[in-house]
Amino acid sequence: MNAAGPKVFDMLARAFRQEGVETCFALLGDANMNFATRLAEEGCRMIYVRHEHCAAAAAMAFARKTGGIGVATVTCGPGVTQLMTALPAAVRARLPLVILAGEAPLGAGWYNQAIDQAPLVEATGAAYHSLHLPKRMPVALRDAFVQARRERRPVVVGIPFDLQNRRWNGPEDLPVPSASLVPAVSPMPPHPGDIEAAAKMLAASRRIVVMAGMGAVEAGAGPACRALAEKCDALLTTTLPARGLFHDDPFSLGVAGGFSSDLCRECLSEADLIVAVGGSLARHNSDAGNLWPKAKLLQIDIDPVTISQGRVAADAHLRADARLGAEALAAAVKQRAADWRSAALATRIASKPADGTDFAAEPGVHDPRDVVAALEAALPADWQLVNSSGHCSYYFAQMPSRPQTHFLTIREFGAIGNGISFAMGVAAACPDDTVVLFDGDGSLLMHIQELETIRRHDLNILILVMNDGAYGSEIHKLRAEGLDDAGAVFGRTDLAGIARGFGIGGQTVSALDQLPALVAEFAQTGGAAVWDFPVSDKVYSPVIARAHPEIAATGSAKS
Repeated sequence: MNAAGPKVFDMLARAFRQEGVETCFALLGDANMNFATRLAEEGCRMIYVRHEHCAAAAAMAFARKTGGIGVATVTCGPGVTQLMTALPAAVRARLPLVILAGEAPLGAGWYNQAIDQAPLVEATGAAYHSLHLPKRMPVALRDAFVQARRERRPVVVGIPFDLQNRRWNGPEDLPVPSASLVPAVSPMPPHPGDIEAAAKMLAASRRIVVMAGMGAVEAGAGPACRALAEKCDALLTTTLPARGLFHDDPFSLGVAGGFSSDLCRECLSEADLIVAVGGSLARHNSDAGNLWPKAKLLQIDIDPVTISQGRVAADAHLRADARLGAEALAAAVKQRAADWRSAALATRIASKPADGTDFAAEPGVHDPRDVVAALEAALPADWQLVNSSGHCSYYFAQMPSRPQTHFLTIREFGAIGNGISFAMGVAAACPDDTVVLFDGDGSLLMHIQELETIRRHDLNILILVMNDGAYGSEIHKLRAEGLDDAGAVFGRTDLAGIARGFGIGGQTVSALDQLPALVAEFAQTGGAAVWDFPVSDKVYSPVIARAHPEIAATGSAKS
């Protein structure tokens, strides 16, 4: 504290610490640097990033991994405008964040970085609160944590920095923290009449698939979903964020959605009922309704919906906690003899590749599917895996042995460039674990400056990059449409050399049989490194093939 007594920023730092904030992602400027410095002195671990977007994106992954609230701080004006890509992604992923942003000084007649910040933030779906009365700021901050926790979205708190620097003349006792105010709500049981109606729906169906989302993960509904599927002769699948929840079940089809395997799509096309447990029924999850054309959908959720992202997504609803709803439904249905759940299908699930498209081998570069298969075999089972966005993310999602607890995917809003930030968030949440980031060259290059952050904070992150020398999705779409791809092709940057320039390890992996030795060495040394995998730009994912069926005729021959 200051010798002459606390300032407002002292009380703000104390208020954050009382909320249990142990980690904060920050980029300092005039409007937040005193607060952030005092927060560090109060014992909070500060991760000082190189770009404000990365502070918010890292806080997103931290929130997902810990189940708590991600915290970040940025300066005013340009510090806030840099958040505009991360905030809508956090809103759509329902991730609670609290971000302390500076505001321009109230006492200045003109300030270079002044901007009306509230409309920008609120346009993303996040909440914004301007705090201009110092005595009420601790309570308002506490209320921001309550709001973020209850509404599961980002809350940005803006405070003019001349107010932050004033002497504190309010009470030194802080309000009770938000955790003590959040209602202790018990899981919601289903209504018996709803269970009876749902059980009749299952009894009238022949081919059932139980699909779990993040609500099932958070409710601990995995075992209940398995029991329900086994009793109904049903198969299992998950949404993309929940991928891996049933990784060790012989009748798990993997991800339902745009990233579905060939066999998953085949089975879902036969289904006549989908039981969606704790899922938001997003458009990508159903591939815009094309994934299960013959099936009705029964949703089990505490907040069931009919219309989701512009389409009728559910035909019937069971309002309940995911676990309690699945358990009650499993108890209400009769045991069926195994039919769909056959030994032959289990063998196909275990052996059939996710994508069976035949591509000609290209000398000097890898097929991305071969890279993923080699990584699946080589990477230790207890390492934390983080998947980014972009064309390559389809391939990395096809790692069947990896459980949901050790594989993070946040793809809402469709932005690339988030991977390195997500990896930093996971590394901060799991400081004793090795974190592996899967990324593409275009995505990594968007925020490659964070390699310096990783080195400076001694984060244990291994970055594995599919390097096709281009924006992968764009080149394949342009080629399929017969257009020039020059604007999306950049050449294969020496990413390993760049990594070494930042002071971390760098390796170009020209032969996949190098991987076991490389992984064993990294497991011994730890630290941070970038491994660059040159991959073919002629191999396109099934996501591209379905969106552009003409690609089967034109291929990716043009370069």
